Order: sequence, then structure tokens, then C-alpha cells
Amino acid sequence: MFQNRLSHDLQVYLVMGLNGFGERTALEIAQEALADGVTMIQLREKKAPLKQVLEQGAELQALCRQYNVPFIVNDRIDVALLLDADGVHVGQDDIPGLEARRLLGSDKIIGISAGTMEEAEWAMSNGADYIGVGPIYSTSTKLDAGRAIGGDLIREIAARWSIPIVGIGGIDQTNAVEVLQAGANGIAVVSAIYNHPQPGYAANTLLRLVREFSDRA
Repeated sequence: MFQNRLSHDLQVYLVMGLNGFGERTALEIAQEALADGVTMIQLREKKAPLKQVLEQGAELQALCRQYNVPFIVNDRIDVALLLDADGVHVGQDDIPGLEARRLLGSDKIIGISAGTMEEAEWAMSNGADYIGVGPIYSTSTKLDAGRAIGGDLIREIAARWSIPIVGIGGIDQTNAVEVLQAGANGIAVVSAIYNHPQPGYAANTLLRLVREFSDRA
């Protein structure tokens, strides 16, 4: 049941920081995106002071609850605990998933990144609830993401394990279906929504692509 819900929640997964874009604040972008299609939000903020992260993160968490959308914190277990987030997403060099689970509890979502099959095996051994695979395509929003890997790893993971998968890295409406065809349950995006002049429209377009593909599959 938990994985079935996650497969739905991962459909359009917005990864965002706390800096706004253009004339919109981060919260305004999130609200537009949530109103029109985003199914999960991850707060990935590496530079802002903790006080700001907690203050604005609490507003973002409240907004996600208003729309009944899971609120995930990237890396920071302490922030996830203080904000009572729905879970965390950790990388290969962050706190291991099993330790995150011990600290957060059994009812929280643990997502783990993987860019190779070896990393996917590590994610599985650390109790991942879902695996974030990427970067699928070249991306400029995460400078340490590494080289683009395409969809092959998604296919390999989907063939080996029954676990929700989300693709990330350079995904937008022009290539989202390719990621889904590889076996992903959803797409994680940053600039395709966050930097779009109409975040709600962008979110809705991506959600329609995902749902139309799911209906055909």
C-alpha cells in the first residue's frame, strides 16, 4: 500500500530551494505548482542559514499539507525532524538510509539517489522506499550531479526490484515520456517548473504527460 501511494506521489516531483525566480518568491512558485499538478516537493537548500530554512521550510511544509502532497527534505535529518517532514532524500555520501530510518521512524519516506547499479544495490540494502535515478540528461541545476546516464539504469532497476523509481536530471516536457518508458514511476524536475514563467502551467503539462502515459501503459 505504501509503495502504491509512492508510485502516485512521485509522478511530478518538484525539487526546489528557497530563492525565488523572476518576480515570484519560492513559496509563490510552490503554490502555483501545487495548485496545478505537482505531486511531491523536496526542499533542497544548501546555502541559506538554518533560521531561514526552518522559517520558510515551515511555510512550505504547511502549503504541502494544504494540498495533501508529501514534503521531503534533502539530506538534512535535523531539518526534517524539526519541520516534521514526511521524509528525507539522501545521496550516496549522506547519512545512510538505515540511520535516517532509525532517527525519523518507520512511517517516514526514505528516498535514496543512485547513478549506478552498485549504488542502487546500496540504496536497497539501506531500506529505500524509492530510488531517485540520475542524472538522466545533462543538467545545470546540480553542478556535482556527474555525467548524464540516460534511462538504462532505470530499466535495470525496474527489472530487478519492485520499487518506485523517479528519474531526475535535465527532464522537461520534451523528454519526460522517454523516462517513463524506461520504467520510472515519475519525474523529478527543478528548472522545468521552477524557472518557468508559468509554474502552474508547467506542472500541469508534466502531470498530463505522466497520466496519459500511465493510462496507455
